[in-house]
Amino acid sequence: MRRVKDAARWQGHVRETQTQVLQRLVSRGRDTRWGMTRGLDRVATYEDFVKAVPEVVTYDKVRPYIMRMVNGERDVLWPGWTRNFAQSSGTSDGKSKYIPVTPESFRWSHYRGGADVVAHYLNLYPDSRIFSGKAFILGGSFANELTLPPGVEVGDLSANLIENINPLVNMFRIPSKEVALMSDWKQKLPALVNASLHENVTNISGVPSWFMTVLKEVIKTAGATTIHDVWPNLEVFFHGGISFDPYREQYRHITDPSRMRYIETYNASEGFFALQNEIDDRSMLLLLDSGTFYEFIPVEDADSDRPTVVPAWKVEEGRVYEMVITSCNGLWRYRLGDTVRINRADPLKITIAGRTKHYINAFGEELMVYNADAAIARVEKELNCDVVNYTAAPVYAGDRSRGRHEWLIEFTRHPVDIAEFARRLDSALQDVNSDYQAKRSGGIFLDQLTVDVGRRGVFDRWLSSTGKLGGQRKVPRLCNDRRFLDPLLALNKELRMEN
Repeated sequence: MRRVKDAARWQGHVRETQTQVLQRLVSRGRDTRWGMTRGLDRVATYEDFVKAVPEVVTYDKVRPYIMRMVNGERDVLWPGWTRNFAQSSGTSDGKSKYIPVTPESFRWSHYRGGADVVAHYLNLYPDSRIFSGKAFILGGSFANELTLPPGVEVGDLSANLIENINPLVNMFRIPSKEVALMSDWKQKLPALVNASLHENVTNISGVPSWFMTVLKEVIKTAGATTIHDVWPNLEVFFHGGISFDPYREQYRHITDPSRMRYIETYNASEGFFALQNEIDDRSMLLLLDSGTFYEFIPVEDADSDRPTVVPAWKVEEGRVYEMVITSCNGLWRYRLGDTVRINRADPLKITIAGRTKHYINAFGEELMVYNADAAIARVEKELNCDVVNYTAAPVYAGDRSRGRHEWLIEFTRHPVDIAEFARRLDSALQDVNSDYQAKRSGGIFLDQLTVDVGRRGVFDRWLSSTGKLGGQRKVPRLCNDRRFLDPLLALNKELRMEN
């Protein structure tokens, strides 16, 4: 368990470990076009680095450099030629963003992180028999929307990882690469069931919402009650991507809880950052030597033009920070947009607190407010109606139902047909957000959104009740839970009864 021992040595040496990572990154970046303009060849310490690269940046600032890399240019943000890019939603100036996945990203971060998860799991459960069977790894696909030079691939992070994995690993995992990378979920779901139904699956890895759909279909096809009736040796779910909490009870219904274990990971497009390394502690150990140098912005300072930024060795326990990374994919002092709570400062352990802005990512769809605004504007024009206020939240899947989004919308000019409005809004959201489109594809993971019509003044009444009605009024457009929508729906019902 060399990697477990390595992690144990980080305690008391956070600064030393992270400084070594930074020096390694700077040594690779100094000969890039970006690095030469900033004088990385003169950087020896963290303080030197901050002087050379004084600004923390969002994707909009680095997009021009990344698009040069996508188009085949070498030595832009990272030395050499980058042929893999992870595609996701989340920018304000386009449908998708493209995160470089360099050869070093694969080796130093993503694959090392995956190996670390297994090492820590075996350390926690030395009686494990996961190697007596196969891993079921659920992945995405390559869905290129650009004209790309030969050899460049853009797609889900999981597709990039499966495409480039060591061929020996394929002996111990399912499904085949051909099935794993299928893009049409109407065909892929039955193919996944057929590929796994009669295998000895001991562990599964993926996003909880996606795997829920697959596991239910496997159980249904097998005529079973739980997934352990199909895979009696299944013992662990390595999960990440979205919060597991809303799905925890659903998984209890389809598994034998006495035999199932859950290990959380933090493997983003930008890198493999953290993993759960204790049985009774769901916080995750930040991986300090895996190709990423971490900085943190106090969440209360996140909207500042010149935010306070601290390195990993200066964080305070109990506080929430926005994460900033410098990594082996060529992202330098890059703002992830993720916020984390520091559960322990040494060793550094975190829990994901959310995003810096309102969003819905209950099913991996990463729906942002600007996506919603653009879709609403389009449908208003198409149906000659006017929206004055709206908010939306997830409805989680039940045992016999899929998840969906529920919207409360107040109109000043109503559409003739609210059902048609809902259908067009759903379609518009798919057009402006590729992740939402993927989850809606074929109606396999998400059902069409539903729209509740708000009574006139419902949002003003609600804002008034919260003490926020006035010049600075802000209706929370999107929320990843129902803490805003449910009270608004209750108030809307009261107003309907009054009239």
